[in-house]
Amino acid sequence: MNVRAFFQAATVEDSPSPYNSIHLKVFYPAQISGTEQEGNLGFVPVNSQESKFPVVILFNGINCSPEIYQWLAIKLSQRGFVVVTFSWIAENLPGVVALTPGVDLKMLPPSMYGKGPTASALPTLLRMLDSLQREGILAGLLDLDKIVLGGHSAGGRVAIESADPRFCSQVVAAFAYGAHTAANVHLGYEAGTILPLPDSLPLLIIGGTCDGVIAKSSHSYGVTWEQPTTPIMRTFQEAIAGGRDDSYLLLLEGANHFSITDPFDSTTGRPFLDFPATQPEEQLRNLIAEMIGLFIDAHVRYQTTALEALNQMLVSQNSLIGLFERK
Repeated sequence: MNVRAFFQAATVEDSPSPYNSIHLKVFYPAQISGTEQEGNLGFVPVNSQESKFPVVILFNGINCSPEIYQWLAIKLSQRGFVVVTFSWIAENLPGVVALTPGVDLKMLPPSMYGKGPTASALPTLLRMLDSLQREGILAGLLDLDKIVLGGHSAGGRVAIESADPRFCSQVVAAFAYGAHTAANVHLGYEAGTILPLPDSLPLLIIGGTCDGVIAKSSHSYGVTWEQPTTPIMRTFQEAIAGGRDDSYLLLLEGANHFSITDPFDSTTGRPFLDFPATQPEEQLRNLIAEMIGLFIDAHVRYQTTALEALNQMLVSQNSLIGLFERK
């Protein structure tokens, strides 16, 4: 399936200039038509036979360019999703300007956590999706009752923390790579605290056994993790009650914090903290994309074949899977 993309810009309400602009890249299944507009402007029509399209919003890690997740956006669009990545430069911390997924700091202290989404970009992105549904090449083709939040690192955390029908009834599932809900002791939490997730929607939490960024960031949480995957495993075990068989934990053997990215960017973020991956990176990425796709197909599109494939993966002997659990 052909995949094309276009760009949009939006203003973030209540954010000071010049940090009040988000730039979106919207990927969609396309159908080459040979029209004059297509040849002159590059506007390729939507493959409307695949619509209506569930929407996946991808939240990047801090100082991680959205381009490094384009490979995943393309693979998900090839499965029939519209995928949104975005770039937002903001001053999330006083004096610290960064490329951010949008972390709403006021929702993180003990007195506020769980009372609203931690993804501060979400209202703007939802507003833009409403606009795209009204006009443009995707008009009338989006299934805005099936929005999936996903992300990497801090972006993955805000995705799974914000997936709550109380915050947005349109969000129906969430996934994260290299993310957990350990609480920062500087916000007033006790050392080693794992914060609860909304736990009302299907969730997929993915981590790598060679995640050096998580391993070397444990001081922020007042502990020393036994292994890189400890806070990810504890998030699955303690932050999610389960009982519906739609929450999953996938640990990838030999994957590191940046195994979800391609091309790898060593110039920003904290890749210098990471451990080397010990398995072929392309194979790891293909498995990440396949598992995310199956998860959405099974629990958002309700495809029986996808659910059966997930069930098979639970008992498979794939050497790239260190652990795969469901509850």
